Amino acid sequence: MSKTKTNSGAKKRFKLTGTGKLKRKHAYKSHILTKKTKKQKRNLTHFAVVTSADEKRVKALLGM
Repeated sequence: MSKTKTNSGAKKRFKLTGTGKLKRKHAYKSHILTKKTKKQKRNLTHFAVVTSADEKRVKALLGM
């Protein structure tokens, strides 16, 4: 039986924390930043945790 391939896009976008949760970056931080407030841009910089509803799907893409 062949090995399961990990999704290359998911591999670049998600990281596993020490406790087994998945980290992700916030959206809306790449362009059109002039109309966003400093507070909004600062809060988008921090990492977020993938919700439990999506966690199973993302782990499947990562081959876990």
